[in-house]
Amino acid sequence: MKKALTLIALIFFGIGAHAQIPLPENLEQGYPRIYITQDGKKDLQKTIKKEDWAQDVLKGLHDKVDTYVERHVTDDEWMVSRLQMHWNTKASNVYINGVDFSHADGEAPAPTVRFSGSRNSATAYGTPSLEDILPYMDDPRGLWLPNKEKEGNPFEWAEQSETGNIIVNINKKIITLGKDAAFLYWLENDKRYAKFSFDLFDTYMTGMSYRSEPIDLLNGHIQTLVGFTHFQVIHESTLIEIAELYDFLHPYIEDNASEKIAMYDKTIKRWIDQIIKNGVPQNNWNLHQAKIILKAAMVLQDNKNYEDKKGREYYIDYILNVTSARQWSLNKFMDYGYDENNGVWAECPGYSQGVTKDLTNFIRDFDNTFDHNILPYTPVMPKAVKMLPQYLFPNGQAVAFGDSYYGPISTESMSDMIRIAQKNKDQKLEEEFTGMYRLFSKTSEGSIKSKKPRADISSFFASKPLELNPKYKVGNIDDYITQTFYAPNVSWHVQRMGTGKDGMMASLNGSLGNHMHANGINMELYGKGFVQGSDPGKGSNYLQPIYLEYYSQFPAHNTVMVDGVSSYTEMLSYHAFDLIGQYPKSEQKVGYYKDITYSDVYFLEPETQSDQSRLVSIVKTGETTGYYVDVFRSKKQRKGDKFHDYFYHNLGQSMTVSDGNGNPLALVPSEEMAFAGGHLYALDYMWDKKSMRTNNDYQAEWKIDMPDGEEDVFMNLWMKGTEGREVFSIKSPPNKAFKGISGLPYDVNAAPYLTLAARQHGEAWNRPFASVYEPFTSSEGKSIASISGFEDENGSQDFVGLQITNKSGREDLVFSSTNNQTAVYKDMSTDAAYALIGHEKNGDFILFMGNGTELKTKDFTMSTKEKGNVVVERKAGKLSIHNEVPVSISYNNKKQQFNAGELRTLDLN
Repeated sequence: MKKALTLIALIFFGIGAHAQIPLPENLEQGYPRIYITQDGKKDLQKTIKKEDWAQDVLKGLHDKVDTYVERHVTDDEWMVSRLQMHWNTKASNVYINGVDFSHADGEAPAPTVRFSGSRNSATAYGTPSLEDILPYMDDPRGLWLPNKEKEGNPFEWAEQSETGNIIVNINKKIITLGKDAAFLYWLENDKRYAKFSFDLFDTYMTGMSYRSEPIDLLNGHIQTLVGFTHFQVIHESTLIEIAELYDFLHPYIEDNASEKIAMYDKTIKRWIDQIIKNGVPQNNWNLHQAKIILKAAMVLQDNKNYEDKKGREYYIDYILNVTSARQWSLNKFMDYGYDENNGVWAECPGYSQGVTKDLTNFIRDFDNTFDHNILPYTPVMPKAVKMLPQYLFPNGQAVAFGDSYYGPISTESMSDMIRIAQKNKDQKLEEEFTGMYRLFSKTSEGSIKSKKPRADISSFFASKPLELNPKYKVGNIDDYITQTFYAPNVSWHVQRMGTGKDGMMASLNGSLGNHMHANGINMELYGKGFVQGSDPGKGSNYLQPIYLEYYSQFPAHNTVMVDGVSSYTEMLSYHAFDLIGQYPKSEQKVGYYKDITYSDVYFLEPETQSDQSRLVSIVKTGETTGYYVDVFRSKKQRKGDKFHDYFYHNLGQSMTVSDGNGNPLALVPSEEMAFAGGHLYALDYMWDKKSMRTNNDYQAEWKIDMPDGEEDVFMNLWMKGTEGREVFSIKSPPNKAFKGISGLPYDVNAAPYLTLAARQHGEAWNRPFASVYEPFTSSEGKSIASISGFEDENGSQDFVGLQITNKSGREDLVFSSTNNQTAVYKDMSTDAAYALIGHEKNGDFILFMGNGTELKTKDFTMSTKEKGNVVVERKAGKLSIHNEVPVSISYNNKKQQFNAGELRTLDLN
């Protein structure tokens, strides 16, 4: 019977649920307990005496609080009075009007904590220094604040709803000082610090105990998000500061105000319950809420000590194993967000990296606090950390579609994995992530001491310098980055070649997951050291008009918009593309031809019910040379196409637009691309628009003008002309996705983002946007001598043919179609979705068939029974082949069959 029950349990957990994550045993009963116990105090004091970094942290804490503690001895109202409270009105009820504060009423027996001014953090007002805050500020005129938008930043009365998050920020800053003082009291037993900390804590917590849940007068979505101090429960991080303060001050409170402990605990529990009740479970919110809940729960007593049996174990179990409407269990949250096959989290890259880091932080802290390793119960985490380098462009900056920024990947999750491995003596895990950390960290040898720990309590524990085992060496980049990578759970496909300045990379994304934009099939493009065709970022916070109307919309991206109206819900979006073809296979590491990649994707644009197809290929022609092919087709399913607009934005201080021969196009000012006519507001954020109609080929060139002595960097875009085409040069709002050191010689954050737009009047499926991009430098010059188009001799309407002649003498012919029909040009033919036939002057050649069944040249034929990718190369007299499907090859009057296989020498003798 026992065996049968065990089997039933295994079947149940294997099919429909996860086994429970076991709770830690032998929970510490004394205080403190979050970072350290009383038993660890002597060891910490020894560490501080011995280690310079620890002495620096301690000095930093004293530098922050000593002045205020000394003042508190003689004036115990000065700091307390700076807390943002309802000092006079003692209001207990808070009302909001959607995302803004409305008013407060009711009267409590004591001053109560004020609520935030607005969900929108953007405000004309600045946060004053503690010295400039009016004491006991509770005035019907609002808050006395400096106006950042007026000369001299004069102080004035600001209506509370216009003050953003200033109230919460002030209170958190003051409570953090109280936390630091509580720690210093515990460490050094100076009661001046305890008195300072207690007076702040008691005033704040007493006020919080009388506060009710805010009421949204609109009875809208915000009602499901609000906490007690902020419009979003994920920003209730003041509760973390409160918990840590309470943890170190608890013995003092037991001795001096034990009668208040029940009230403090009840208030913390109400605060936790509010965070559980509200929020968003399906994205990073769930984890942010869990982090707050865990810290607060850890200072509570055991379940048995509360009448409702909701104590420390209850809340710890809740975040690990219990799922409710707006707070999911840890494993449900991870199952929802992570692709277990490749470790990608279902948000844009910036948020994805943040969630992975926060999860490893959570697992690390949980282990440090409870001596309980839950990493084995979260098996996707090692894969989630190891996939992070797949985000990287050849220059080491991560892709930045959606609400993201360009910059290096964070190595904190890697260091967390090392810490967890070291603590649990897992040498295999430690070796794996030490190699990875050394590879991607700026400091690659010995102890990591270059980053000075912050003056924060946590620095004594979780953030102390990481010691790397010297026997574990640096990892290999090829273990982490592959030539193609596809993440269907965020509709993202990347193809890349090489690293550094001469590497190449194209990234395509749809709009699936959280913090995504309405961008159709969006492209980021790399060239000569920079992400030249870069995403513009979010531009502002999510509630600002320019984010909602421009940065999150089609015209801000490298994509195609239909009839001036293409749009859909940004942020949490459900519009993915389908991957029709790619080469090589995602995450393939060996056995493929390395000088050609491609991706072919299909997207249904929902606003206009339009079919969109984008084929992007990288063709490497030499160690430092190569180009991109981009064929974008678009048409409405229900006909009546007005126009389709192809947008491409590129870095640079200047852009020129010319014909196929390099002569400037006679562009004239135009107001055709505008909101007027019933189009997107986004178009009115763009300016200096000039255009002309032409049926001929044309090109645009962007220049990143580097300082004297450095080579300038260019991107050249050639586009095939067609009937009904109109070309625009445009200035777009600045690219806001670059922060810190970008290596760029101008202020990208303030400069117009120079844009080429191509408008196809009517449909753009049979008259697609067919482009060739070539990045180059001033010292090297272009490697392409000329580009021209050619037609299918069979008359296929959707066919694109490109002839690309290189200065080296190499000639490439590109074939692209979507109708599975055989296209013919001279003595060549193919039915492939994408094919490339390249000939070198010395007789070497490359034949690439993508997602086709036949490719013929004058003396060479490859044919398959099923669609697939086949590549044959002749180099230095030797033939090689990679065929993903069985293929028949005819060459020199001989025909042979080959089973599917990886790249290998081809013998046709």
